[in-house]
Amino acid sequence: MDAESLKALQAPLKAQYRDMPARAVVTLRAESTGSEGVACSLSTHRGMIEAGLHPATGGSGLQACSGDMLLEALVACAGVTLQAVATAFGVTLTKSRICAEGDLDFRGTLGVAKEAPVGFSDLRITFDIAADAASETLAKIVSTTERYCVVLQTIQRPPNVQILTKSA
Repeated sequence: MDAESLKALQAPLKAQYRDMPARAVVTLRAESTGSEGVACSLSTHRGMIEAGLHPATGGSGLQACSGDMLLEALVACAGVTLQAVATAFGVTLTKSRICAEGDLDFRGTLGVAKEAPVGFSDLRITFDIAADAASETLAKIVSTTERYCVVLQTIQRPPNVQILTKSA
């Protein structure tokens, strides 16, 4: 896809969202159900996935780990956004690799040490890209990707979260 094709594809959506902002708000949804043992099943666009404990918390490593899935969602979103931004800039990337790493102190989630955080303490995202473009252009592509990557922005600016409980 080239810049003009992307612009033509998105132009009617952008116009609609400018004219009717409520149409731009879409509720995405994910759901899991309990599985045997300490696990849950979730339906994805690619089929069912069973998630379980990370090996550092006693898991076998055979099930998906939600921490890994968070990092995977981050690099997927950044990867798609990077390609869209590069396309909009009229740049064809000859190399496009994004790596996300996160540090977890499992003492927190296991309740071993109250001072240990539950969740990632540090995240690192590496963009390894190349193109027949000036380094300033590549830097602008990365900074624009950071600006428009939904998952990254959600992590950096957490939304309001409501916890709702339903009982039978």
